[in-house]
Amino acid sequence: MYTAVDGARVPIRMWADPASVEDQAMRQLRNVANLPWVHGVAVMPDVHYGKGATVGSVIAMRDAVSPAAVGVDIGCGMSAVRTSLTASDLPDDLGKLRKRIESAVPVGFGLHKTPVNTAKVHGVGGWDTFWKSFGDLHEGVQDLRKRAHLQIGSLGGGNHFIEVCLEQGGADEGRVWLMLHSGSRNIGKELAERHMAIARKLPHNRDLPDPDLSVFVADTPEMQAYRRDLFWAQDYAARNRATMVALVKLAVAEVIPGTTFDDAISCHHNYVAEETYDGVDLLVTRKGAIRAGSGDLGIIPGSMGTGSYIVRGLGNTASFESASHGAGRRMSRTKARKTFTAADLAAQTSGVECRKDTGVVDEIPAAYKDIETVIKAQTDLVEVVAHLKQVVCVKG
Repeated sequence: MYTAVDGARVPIRMWADPASVEDQAMRQLRNVANLPWVHGVAVMPDVHYGKGATVGSVIAMRDAVSPAAVGVDIGCGMSAVRTSLTASDLPDDLGKLRKRIESAVPVGFGLHKTPVNTAKVHGVGGWDTFWKSFGDLHEGVQDLRKRAHLQIGSLGGGNHFIEVCLEQGGADEGRVWLMLHSGSRNIGKELAERHMAIARKLPHNRDLPDPDLSVFVADTPEMQAYRRDLFWAQDYAARNRATMVALVKLAVAEVIPGTTFDDAISCHHNYVAEETYDGVDLLVTRKGAIRAGSGDLGIIPGSMGTGSYIVRGLGNTASFESASHGAGRRMSRTKARKTFTAADLAAQTSGVECRKDTGVVDEIPAAYKDIETVIKAQTDLVEVVAHLKQVVCVKG
């Protein structure tokens, strides 16, 4: 259940313990709750400070949207696929499997040398129409078309990952799953930052407590342009994940011939949707939150050494039918790099085939909140379908 915190204009419904939320994040939440366009704010148990709006927040607005409440990685989200394999089918040397995945999917700032043949991406069509609409995007990104093509099917860095996981407990104990986390790559970031800059200059945003919370309002050219680019970037992110799923499936099948795969589960967790609550048509932004409508399947990952959950939404309207997107950071990347060593990372990722060098120390499990606690805090939002534990983790 949530705790209602006074936000002045609207209450802040918190599935996180208010006392555990850092002061900066609470100030952000109160700033959002005081915006004149806000209908409601829901806060997930993985909440933490972000740019403009907190990560782990759901903001429902009337006739307005704040680009900062979406984030710069538009459409970032998760995909997961259950395979026909069990733990005993995996090779003894998981390093071989990891290297094959890394050779199939560029990581970090990497991109493909030539565009992926997306005609082979199962269940995803309309590629010609999608790319033709690139010319309608903000004029400032038009020279990025080639890069956007080459980054389809690439992972990125930071907290993005590809994992091979084993199901924990139940009738399917040891079943192998594939999981990945990524978004709209450089093109989504470029679009987001351009529209944030435009929003900050609009007259109705001059007196806001935080200029990063600047909004676009309905029936304006600026809102129309943002929605066009936003929904295109959300589509790009979904297509990027679908392409990576196809590439990872091929990589696994090459290492373990005969592997078959279920349909993918996929969900955004940085995006905007048009939804209706309390009889009011709203623009709902989820920044670090997934949709958890009744029966919706979703994915809530932990850190690179803990585990993840496949969940089913319960349709709780108090949260605007939302749930957390992961464990959530409890420590900044800078602090994590100053606090921990590569040896600490190796110890905390024992049993996982992954990078264990200083380049990913900021992703160490101790920099994240406890995923079990996060899941327990939202039992009225989702029910657990499967608990997964990674044995291979690919990071940029």
